[in-house]
Amino acid sequence: MIEQGLTRRVKRFLLLVIVPAVMLGVNVPPAWSWISELRHQRLINSQEYKEKFGKWDVVELPDDQKVNAIHAAVLPTGRILLIAGSGNKEDMFNAGTFKSLVYDPATGRSRVVPTPDDMFCSGHTFLASGNLLVAGGTQRYERLDGAVTNAAGGVTVKNENPDAPVRSFPAGTEFRSPEGLVYRSTHPFEVKPATKVATRRGATVTASETVVFAEAVEPGPRYVAVGPRQYVINGVPPGEEQNLYALGQGMTLEKQDYQGIEETYEFNPYTEAYERVGDMVFKRWYPTLTGLADGTVISVSGLDGTGEVLNGQNEIYDPATRTWTERKDLTQYFPTYPALFQTAREDVLFYSGANAGYGPAEQGRVPGFWNLRNNVLTPIPGMRDPDLLETAGSAWAGPVQEQRVAVVGGGGVGESPRSSARIDTIDLDSPNPTWQPGPMLPEGTRYPNLTTLPDDTMLISNGSRDYRGKGASDNHNARIYRPQTNTLDYAADPQVGRNYHAASLLLPDGRVMTVGSDPLFNDAAGTIPGTFEQRIEIFTPPYLFKGPQPTIADSPPTAPLGDTLTVATPDAPRIATARLMAPMASTHVTDTGQRSIALDITKRDGGVSFTVPEDPTIAPPGRYMLFLVDDRGVPSVAKWVEIPAPGPLEET
Repeated sequence: MIEQGLTRRVKRFLLLVIVPAVMLGVNVPPAWSWISELRHQRLINSQEYKEKFGKWDVVELPDDQKVNAIHAAVLPTGRILLIAGSGNKEDMFNAGTFKSLVYDPATGRSRVVPTPDDMFCSGHTFLASGNLLVAGGTQRYERLDGAVTNAAGGVTVKNENPDAPVRSFPAGTEFRSPEGLVYRSTHPFEVKPATKVATRRGATVTASETVVFAEAVEPGPRYVAVGPRQYVINGVPPGEEQNLYALGQGMTLEKQDYQGIEETYEFNPYTEAYERVGDMVFKRWYPTLTGLADGTVISVSGLDGTGEVLNGQNEIYDPATRTWTERKDLTQYFPTYPALFQTAREDVLFYSGANAGYGPAEQGRVPGFWNLRNNVLTPIPGMRDPDLLETAGSAWAGPVQEQRVAVVGGGGVGESPRSSARIDTIDLDSPNPTWQPGPMLPEGTRYPNLTTLPDDTMLISNGSRDYRGKGASDNHNARIYRPQTNTLDYAADPQVGRNYHAASLLLPDGRVMTVGSDPLFNDAAGTIPGTFEQRIEIFTPPYLFKGPQPTIADSPPTAPLGDTLTVATPDAPRIATARLMAPMASTHVTDTGQRSIALDITKRDGGVSFTVPEDPTIAPPGRYMLFLVDDRGVPSVAKWVEIPAPGPLEET
């Protein structure tokens, strides 16, 4: 009995000692991981950490409110417009399911907005009215090599008759080659009469031209056509064929790129609805829209209605007439989504060299000044990694009065795995502008999101080392760039990885919102197709953990150029700076309207006063967020202020 009792005690001891030891050995890695994560969460949520590095928070929208945020803009109401269009989903495109969402970061509420056309990969910028101009988008999705069954290509329909009426042709209009082969237009098109200009010797007639995409009526190589051809247009009456005809350069079975549309809308932030305005002269996919000092907008680049990069045809939008006009005197070629900025010189734009995709590696890639008076583009070489500007980010570094532009990251042309960690800046006001090296990011970064903050720093977040995050290459990091000292500070790491089709926005409360991301694959091996990132993540910068925000009790709703205005605030004694921040409208890491305007302040009893800059090249017309920043670097919640459009600019 004693031996049996001893045996039972030994067995019980072994169970109590050995079994937990075995279990602990099996579970040490997950247990340690859990402990490490617990410690990490305690660290990043500690007050000391947040004061130094800030904090990220993930926001999940309800399933019926989620969209693929290709485009993002801060509306003058403080709400956010997220435009998906078809969202890079061909099934959505084929179904005609186009989406936009208005999201309120203050309340978390959102609603889906009727979207009349596929604005996927359009261009956009804010107008003086506060409306968001949205132009272009998708006419047709790409067809990859091997997937093209019917030979196709672009044909130019020409009309040499100045007395002919405008002719409209439906989709499916047939073009017959000299060999008798028939091709059909994939979309409807319109042909205008030729132009006739009187001269001393009579008149000069210039044929009108309309580019149309057409594909063979049957599959197979028989319809492949090499070299130029003239086509007869079905439906043109006999006798008119000599004036109304089509020219083509060839029909192929090669890869077909995305195609653009000409449709243009203004999104009204107060009715939260799209308003149809005049169409662009050219169809565009991946265009850049840059606001000019007089309140007009220039549209450049993009893929046309046949999938070709526009060969330098640029046009101007007039908000007063809501129409576009081609500027044949401003023919300049750029790759798609070029980063073009209005400089302090009225008729001069700066091209940072950053772009987002299509175009040959040897054309339109060098940064420079574009003079709109004589159409001369003066290159400025000397940037580090000059061949890694595709998918780079660029923005004003510090207040726009300093005329300093930063170019951040970027990669090789096309699906290149190469990327740059470079931050280079340039002073556009220098007598001899040259690129200056800045600090390096911790790793090569394509698609960096750049967000200018009210304290004159810049948040650089997310991106990936490889094309569209291939090889699980998302950079889960963020840095704060300080242009004044040309230094880089660590910031808290974002939880969500973001690469292609991502955007960032400065919110009126001083936080930063990031959206989107469209990875090519979901795994490092590249075997699982990517899933569009629909979560929102919001960064609270370190300055918002340093104490209460100063308060703007009252501010004027309008701020005309050159006027001196007073802002009521109970925190006047500790206000150090004031900034007017243009609302962001970002897509493909491109936002040419983002700018911070420094305001010299005078402290008064119960408030501060400031004078608005007189020059519309510094302060273009539009709605701005007015921030007061205290002596600790803490910004107020912004108040919206309108800078009204000026009268005609004087010649200089």
